[in-house]
Amino acid sequence: MTLSRTVRLITMTLFMTLVTVSSYARDENEVVFVKTSDPAINQAIKKARSTLPSFFSRYKSRYPNVGQYKLKVVFSDSNGSEHFWVQPFRILSAGQYEGVLANAPRIVKGLRHGQVVKFTQDMITDWGYKEKGIQYGSFTVCALFKKMPQAQANYYRKNHGFRC
Repeated sequence: MTLSRTVRLITMTLFMTLVTVSSYARDENEVVFVKTSDPAINQAIKKARSTLPSFFSRYKSRYPNVGQYKLKVVFSDSNGSEHFWVQPFRILSAGQYEGVLANAPRIVKGLRHGQVVKFTQDMITDWGYKEKGIQYGSFTVCALFKKMPQAQANYYRKNHGFRC
């Protein structure tokens, strides 16, 4: 599948499981195609990047009852750009990171789910963590909630603790 560079592939998921809800199953590796000019997504990325210092401060502090730290990172190749959750991750040095690709690529070739990837801070487009059952950060996911069917957004809010 070839996509124009005017489209981003945003990975919704936090987990790679198949969950049965009511009478239907939801593939939690859902993806959403978004134009690079989308104002809501661009604002979400801007907010995530501007708050990275406070996220990393929290990450380094190891507060009790806080976990599931993750970063969303954009990777590109000749097929287009794709945003992936990377979890777990670690800081290598100032502005340099590595972590495990938590989603299956759909556009970018040469990457695979579970692969250890290295990236720089300018590739980070979102962050998140969970504290006492509530998701913090995940600004791009919250922006996507406005674009998806209400039942789908409610599913993620209920089952993953999003408070957008």
